[in-house]
Amino acid sequence: MQARSDGRDLIPVTVLTGFLGSGKTTLLARLVKHPDLTDMAIIINEFGEVGLDHLLVTKGDENMVLLESGCLCCTISNSLGETLGDLHFRRARREVPPFRRVLVETTGLADPAPILHTLMTDYLVTAHFIFDGIVVTVDGTLGDAQLDEHEEAVKQAALADRIIITKVDIAERGKISELRRRIAALNPSAAILKSRQGDLDPRKILDIGPLNPAQKSLDVARWLREETLAGQDHEHSHAMHRHDAHHHDARINSFCLYLDDAATWRGYAAWLEAIRSMRGADLLRVKGLLAIEDSARPYVIQGVQHAFSPPVRLPEWPSADHRSRLIFITRDLERTEIELMLRLLGDPAAVWRKPVDRAQHGGAV
Repeated sequence: MQARSDGRDLIPVTVLTGFLGSGKTTLLARLVKHPDLTDMAIIINEFGEVGLDHLLVTKGDENMVLLESGCLCCTISNSLGETLGDLHFRRARREVPPFRRVLVETTGLADPAPILHTLMTDYLVTAHFIFDGIVVTVDGTLGDAQLDEHEEAVKQAALADRIIITKVDIAERGKISELRRRIAALNPSAAILKSRQGDLDPRKILDIGPLNPAQKSLDVARWLREETLAGQDHEHSHAMHRHDAHHHDARINSFCLYLDDAATWRGYAAWLEAIRSMRGADLLRVKGLLAIEDSARPYVIQGVQHAFSPPVRLPEWPSADHRSRLIFITRDLERTEIELMLRLLGDPAAVWRKPVDRAQHGGAV
């Protein structure tokens, strides 16, 4: 199993998504005018779909413009991978203004998983860019109904690192509180923010991955937000919705698992192959730290469904706790099944043995 470097020279890419009418464009229009984001490249699907016309200054070619803020904005040409590759080479040849980060805005009905697959596995992308995180907007007035009626909205929220409840200035206060509780149950590892007319501090939704490009450091504890999961009564939070068949989020599970024993690369490869082939479609998101035998340093791993990025080796453990810890967001995939399959990490034969008694092992696998 080949691991990557810590990625400190790579350009972070943030994905902005959210259901139709949830306020993505309003948020983006405010972000590009922020003085701290003049060195950002924005990738969108079509210029005509995004209300940035008042910000356009020059048009470089058929799929690239320069905004009056200084941000570079382009449309996806043939694929996201090709667009990012083209951006990198133009930047290297100084044909476009230099940029230190990239933001990708999706359409409202988009499944963000394929985009994350590209960012984590396409070599033309991973050689120069690093996936920073996914930001999702949820309509404060219509969000609860959209989660009921549209599975795309649920999946967007389940995959998110940051969730922004929009339109809080016109939504009922009680409705916002209930929506926030529902989202927290759906994805307890995501930070939930509020926005009025797109007004939001960009520092809260950028540099949210394990890499902090401004400080050239790795802040894994912040990225995992495991303390949020540890304090969450998972079964109770999801029991609120299991009685109602109209709630798509009743299918979603969120949990954090600890492994007392270090894994082997052979075991990790066996587990990865097994879980991707058997249940990859239902493994919405995985991220965490992995302890490997014969290594004093941990590895960051993350995946979306069938796609996993190469492990990134950290310079040191973020705390005195050297156990592996993995956060899972799954669909129709229970914690017990993941626990059973995780035995592949240390001993492939152990997957067929009787499951560990969690009460006697402090909740660790």
